[in-house]
Amino acid sequence: MTASGILGAIVVGLVVGALGRLVVPGRQPIGCLLTLLIGVVGALAGAAIARSAGVTWWLLVLACQVGVAAVGVAVVAAALRGPRRRPPRLP
Repeated sequence: MTASGILGAIVVGLVVGALGRLVVPGRQPIGCLLTLLIGVVGALAGAAIARSAGVTWWLLVLACQVGVAAVGVAVVAAALRGPRRRPPRLP
């Protein structure tokens, strides 16, 4: 991958991270920088998955990238949120 390809992946990753966060419902306890980092990783992983599946149309590649980023945001948000506590039962 060339330097322009890496720079393009980072820029697309920033957009994909923002879109991935919008896809996940509710509040996420993660910051903007972590969201953007997940977006960059999601863009690279989504492009690799789309390429291995033989997808060449850019809109389907973008949908795959956003899907991977949304899953990444959901997983990291759930991990940072911690276990849910049940309210005490009343007698």
